[in-house]
Amino acid sequence: MIGALLAAPARLGGVRVLAIDGPSGAGKSTLAAQVVEDLRSRGCRTELVSTDAFATWDDPVAWWPQLVDGVLRPLADGLEGAYRRVDWSTGAPRPGELVRVAVPDVLVLEGVSCGRASVRPLLSDLCWISGGSAAERLAKAVARDGEAARAELGRWQRFECGWFAVDGTAEAAGTRLSSETDRSRSVRAPLRIDQASRTRQHGWPNVGTAI
Repeated sequence: MIGALLAAPARLGGVRVLAIDGPSGAGKSTLAAQVVEDLRSRGCRTELVSTDAFATWDDPVAWWPQLVDGVLRPLADGLEGAYRRVDWSTGAPRPGELVRVAVPDVLVLEGVSCGRASVRPLLSDLCWISGGSAAERLAKAVARDGEAARAELGRWQRFECGWFAVDGTAEAAGTRLSSETDRSRSVRAPLRIDQASRTRQHGWPNVGTAI
C-alpha cells in the first residue's frame, strides 16, 4: 500500500493524501499509526489528522468544512494548516487546543468519513478497513471508550452503516483491508490485503471544486 501511495501522483497541491476509512472499531487508528511510522522511517514528511479531532456524537460528519478550510485548502496552496481539536475533558465536547499542520509530503487522514466522495479526487489512495463483524467492532469500541459509551457507540454504528451505504466508500477504495480476530477475540490477526491499489484516471478537478 505504501509503495503504491508513494508511486501515485500528488493531488492536493504537492501533497499526497492517504485516507484510511472504515467503521468504528475496525482498527483505523492502529493502521494509521503504523503507516505514519513507516513513511517517516523512509524520510517522508508525514502528518496525521484524525476525524476524532472534529466529530461528536451529535455531529458525526457535518464538521467537514472545518477540515477543508483549516487544513486541505492551505496545504493545497503550500501553506501551513491548522484546526481546533474537540476537547472532551469535561465530558461534553467543546473547542480545544489549536493543532498546526505543517506542509508534508504525505497527509494521512484517518477516521469515519475521511474518504468521502467529495475529497476522493484529491486522494492518492483510499484505504478501506472493514475490521470484522458489527458485534466484534462494538465490543472493541466499548473496551476502548468505556461501558458508559455503549449506547452512543451503538447509535454511531447505526449511523455509519447508513453513511457508508450512501457514500459508497468501500466500493471506491483502491486498497481494501480486513482484520480477523482469533477465537478468544482478544488478539487481532495481521491485516490482509484483499484488493490491490487501482490506478485512477487523470484529469481531477482542482482543490477549489473538489472539496
